[in-house]
Amino acid sequence: MASRILLGLVALRVTLVYAATLTIVAATLLALGPRAQTSVVARMSTNVDNLARGHLDTLVGSAFVTDGGQIYLWLPGLVCLLAVAELLWRSARVVLALALGHIGATLIVAGGLAIALEMRWLPVGTARASDVGISYATAGVLGALTAAIPPGWRAAWTGWWVASVVLVATVSQDFTSVGHALALMLGILLSGRLGLPARWTPTRWGLLVAGSWFGYLTLAGAAVPTAPIVGLAGAATARVAHVVAGRWRQQTFTGEPAQ
Repeated sequence: MASRILLGLVALRVTLVYAATLTIVAATLLALGPRAQTSVVARMSTNVDNLARGHLDTLVGSAFVTDGGQIYLWLPGLVCLLAVAELLWRSARVVLALALGHIGATLIVAGGLAIALEMRWLPVGTARASDVGISYATAGVLGALTAAIPPGWRAAWTGWWVASVVLVATVSQDFTSVGHALALMLGILLSGRLGLPARWTPTRWGLLVAGSWFGYLTLAGAAVPTAPIVGLAGAATARVAHVVAGRWRQQTFTGEPAQ
């Protein structure tokens, strides 16, 4: 029994270490008070001002700082998402998905903001906006799960998430929502290069459902009430397109109409 528990903990080491670090940081900031929290958030934000000053440590540090309390409400959902990804893709690949989603989307967004600020399309204060948290990493992991989804559901999965985040980014028109969409796309691109995932089990399906619900609340929430409808439309469209493309390929290569 002890050995099985130890093996389980080892298999989820990235999930457990990340969750523990987030908890420790949040508890420490809560104990230090609002002033300290405001200072740390300002120092760790991956905004244009900090990056322009050479504070590249924010690219990593910002993923461990959350702007706001009540970590106990959302941490279980994050653990479920990371756990299913780590069980399917193994630890090193989950770290890659986390890093690509968080750092990749941050750099692209920062580059776009720098250009917009230079062209005076945005207020000067945007350069010092707070930008910390786990949402880009969450989007990257969701995208990286794409290739692990069974082929029959993969197109619908992709269509749901892409339609949802693009809608929210279009309606919200804020750089964070754009970053979510970018991180998701980066994760999807990465997923095709992660190799073969481990097999699905009932436990992993349960973790996927819980983790996906958390991901949806993080990326879309209640900000855009029509997001579920658009997500379902995107899933249905992608599924139909996948079936039609499959039949067209079959007819093209066999020379016979698909049954």
